Amino acid sequence: MKVLVTGSDGFIGSHLTEELVKKGYQVKAFVYYNSFNTWGWLDTLSQDIMQRVEIFQGDIRDPNGVEEAMKGVDAVFHLAALIAIPFSYHSPDTYVDTNIKGTLNVLQAARKHNIGRVLVTSTSEVYGTAQYVPIDEKHPFQGQSPYSATKIGADRLAESFYRSFQLPVTIVRPFNTYGPRQSARAVIPTIITQLLSGKTEIKLGSLTPTRDFNYVKDTVNGFLSIFESDKTVGEEINIATQKEISIGQLAEELIRQINPEARIICDEERLRPEKSEVNRLLGCNEKIMRLTDWGPQYSLEEGLRETIAFLEDNLSKYKTDIYNL
Repeated sequence: MKVLVTGSDGFIGSHLTEELVKKGYQVKAFVYYNSFNTWGWLDTLSQDIMQRVEIFQGDIRDPNGVEEAMKGVDAVFHLAALIAIPFSYHSPDTYVDTNIKGTLNVLQAARKHNIGRVLVTSTSEVYGTAQYVPIDEKHPFQGQSPYSATKIGADRLAESFYRSFQLPVTIVRPFNTYGPRQSARAVIPTIITQLLSGKTEIKLGSLTPTRDFNYVKDTVNGFLSIFESDKTVGEEINIATQKEISIGQLAEELIRQINPEARIICDEERLRPEKSEVNRLLGCNEKIMRLTDWGPQYSLEEGLRETIAFLEDNLSKYKTDIYNL
């Protein structure tokens, strides 16, 4: 089977591309065109993997390029998106163009080419602060940032193409994913890279919000389990551990592991607007475990160890002296 992965040059996309190749799929990787001819994290994969990947350079906002990329494929994993919440506060137009219009381009091309499966990547941010826990797929949506609002819009477009045109869509909704290759705009690499660079004052925003963290390999296995199940078409499905930890507790654990002399200080620049902060995310994984054979394989402690080891080896790739939007 030949599959297209949009956003394959990114964090989760590169891990998914790698695993699809290992499982024997023919993979076409849609990477963001740039004049440096760089393919993001795919550039770090082994030659053995990359010689089995077909690269397509384009822009998810361009309907013509998306349609061309989807010719001859049997399925698409749509991960391409703008995801940084702080950046969405001052550039919301680009999030509409990328997340909503980009998803529309994928859906239209999939419909035209009769693609057999379409997996659209959502985010737990669409739920906003938990109104009840664990958060299942029936939880109300709340756009607490321009980012989350555009992902709600993209999800509902995907649902409409399933209901209106019988397009075989599944909405895949990972809770917070972390692990090797994640950018420092996310909280775990932000903490770890500051600690590894020798800083003793670790700058963070709010410490009280809780999150449900998936190690990236568990997230990727969630995508594959959903894709390989015949029960998931037309569904939206959480990928969650059903465990939560506060940002403060997480930071203290990483400080304990890396540099017990460090302390946390609040950086006001990193605080979300009060009504935009998502205070609690704890996902329900009953549905994915009922419809597929998926289950989390990594504990938070195991995942953090692998993430720390990766960042130790790749610290030069991270700018630890600035706030990464």
